[in-house]
Amino acid sequence: MKEKWHPIKNYIDSSPRAKSMVLINLTMIIFCILFLAMFIYLGIFVQTSTIDLYNNSYNNRQELQYKNVTRGTIYSSDGEVLAETRTDDAGNEIRYYPYGSMFAHAVGYAVNGRMGIEDYANYYLMHTGASLSDKVSNDLENVKDPGYDVYSTLNVELQKVVDDYLGSYNGAVIVTEAKTGRVLVLISHPDFNPGTIKEDWESITSNPENSQLLNRATQGLYPPGSTFKIITALEYYRENPGEWEDYKYNCEGSINHGDYRVSCIYGTVHGELNLEESFARSCNSSFVNIGLSLSRNRWADTMEDLYFNRPIPTDMVVNTSSAYIGAGSTDYDIMQTSIGQGKTVMTPLHLNMITQAIANNGVMMKPYIIEKIVDDDGNIVRDFEPESIGQVMSADEAAYLTDLMMAVVEYGTGRALITDSYTCAGKTGTAEFAQDINESHAWFTAFAPAEDPEICVTIIIEKAGTGMEYAVPLAKMIFDAYFGV
Repeated sequence: MKEKWHPIKNYIDSSPRAKSMVLINLTMIIFCILFLAMFIYLGIFVQTSTIDLYNNSYNNRQELQYKNVTRGTIYSSDGEVLAETRTDDAGNEIRYYPYGSMFAHAVGYAVNGRMGIEDYANYYLMHTGASLSDKVSNDLENVKDPGYDVYSTLNVELQKVVDDYLGSYNGAVIVTEAKTGRVLVLISHPDFNPGTIKEDWESITSNPENSQLLNRATQGLYPPGSTFKIITALEYYRENPGEWEDYKYNCEGSINHGDYRVSCIYGTVHGELNLEESFARSCNSSFVNIGLSLSRNRWADTMEDLYFNRPIPTDMVVNTSSAYIGAGSTDYDIMQTSIGQGKTVMTPLHLNMITQAIANNGVMMKPYIIEKIVDDDGNIVRDFEPESIGQVMSADEAAYLTDLMMAVVEYGTGRALITDSYTCAGKTGTAEFAQDINESHAWFTAFAPAEDPEICVTIIIEKAGTGMEYAVPLAKMIFDAYFGV
């Protein structure tokens, strides 16, 4: 069959020059597409990564900004100055922190590196909203342009209550709004004075055992002790729908399984218990018994749902909590994990987020510490809105855990929180890591009011003793101050 004549194809086939032109044109089109894709990607990258690019230590533009812009002021949520730039007698700019060490880890510092809000909001603090005419006028008068001001979510009154109570104790406290994730209090001890950080740097960094620069609230990793029974109880509920209320256990002060033995705190014999009573009285033996009955794979899935073993979505610098349960876990691993011991470690922030999710019908909120950015004329440059991370448990599961946590306060280890002024739901923890029970870490996590939660409080006091004796009283002081009792 005779091939149909095609003018272009026949021309190309008969002309080497035509073949070359086609190849050249195709190559040009491909390169144009690649360059266009590159420019589009670069535009998107610059648009979405402006802050990261500016904060990069290799970006020389920061030095230019320091010459032209006066670093902005950081405020509390009610307008109290937490950090501002002043000029000393010699005409040098200094960063002044009116509350000294009280907001050390929350607000941070801006010399010898950066941390806290000074780091998170560095881009805004060092950029200005001054108009072109104001910039020209300031330049003629040899005056720097004013940087944006930052309003934090922090509450001065509550922060002071916590700071005074902790005193010389090491530990951390974080208080958030139950429905939004706004951080009202963030304290870590031991602390430092950010106003003298440059002068104190050598003494602080030469003694790493004190770990003064470590923000224990977001980066400290601790065994959660009995506060982890919240997760164990949740998994039992998921695996035993409609049957969890039938749970019974007779506590004799300890439980033996194979070659392993776990005791209740002080060897307390709790006697006959149901699930609520086991939780309220924090019976280790009963929760080991529960843990041994659970599906390891399903429990691992629940832990992942709650952000164990994966990064927590937040703009703050945080460490990842870890709890490993799987097909390879030994019975001893299960026994220890059931009560928040063994290899399990958590940050106070993470435990607070789980507490907040329970208080918020199972919806976990992204914790945030910056409220808004404001220019020199008081105009809002940027608002930071509450942001949901997702439904990490059902509303029904959250209600079940709330009932258990209310029992802790009503007749369990959190009885010191009983008051006519508000209701509270919480869980104590005593994280043992030494032979002496009095050197255990004292935990407590809670929210109030229980029926319509407003704030969540999470406390750890290192080497203090039991959560019931040391952490619960501080929680009561925080709730009393917040509700004006």
